[in-house]
Amino acid sequence: MPIWYELLTSDQNAAQTYYAPILGWTISKPDMGPPGVDYRICAVGDSMIAGIMKLPDEAPMPPAWAVYFGVDDVDRTTAKAQSLGASVHMPPMDIPNVGRFAFLADPQGAVFYVMRGFSDEASQAFEPQSSGHCSWNELVTSDQTAALDFYNKLFGWEKLGVMPMGEMGDYTFIGAAGTRIGAMMTARDPAARPFWNFAFTVDDIDKAKDAVEAGGGTITHGPVELPEDSGWLIQSNDPQGAKLMYSGPRH
Repeated sequence: MPIWYELLTSDQNAAQTYYAPILGWTISKPDMGPPGVDYRICAVGDSMIAGIMKLPDEAPMPPAWAVYFGVDDVDRTTAKAQSLGASVHMPPMDIPNVGRFAFLADPQGAVFYVMRGFSDEASQAFEPQSSGHCSWNELVTSDQTAALDFYNKLFGWEKLGVMPMGEMGDYTFIGAAGTRIGAMMTARDPAARPFWNFAFTVDDIDKAKDAVEAGGGTITHGPVELPEDSGWLIQSNDPQGAKLMYSGPRH
């Protein structure tokens, strides 16, 4: 299951100023994270949701959000992922007092972390009904069948239904033990690099839209009404270019 989210950005201060009012986050700089690294923690009350980290100047990727999936054994999971065709961008390593992690890419190229925290405290980052928390994890991929096979063998995820989307193909719901964590869809541009995209819950979708635009972000789609009476959704880019979605009711 997803246990943490992380923004890799070119401007931490600007990102902090931008996201705090949209999601109601308190953003602080505690003594945690990799040694010597400026790591910001985003929280709602006592619930820690995400981190904000500076993207290295030489990084070959643009600003983006990433996800950490919780596993029991990072080394074993990394080895299994490699055997299934994944690439290892950062091999397993420890963050003192936090946990052990690795940074991987699935066979189609979508990147993600795997992590085992040193604390047994349950993560509250993915709580679909809670404002400021992640509500949806969406994989945009070049090959849904291959991606589903990979994540099924690595994490035990299953296909939990399909919603046809016309020319865009199927929107395939995924999850574990009957609980949806998100979905996968086929990228519109076959040449585009696959990626994980995320939706965070807000109390009012129109207020979130206004806050995105007031902060210098761009609405790229929506608001659109979601099926199953599950609210409204907007897709956006932050001022540094990182994609993020927001979901919530319309009042």
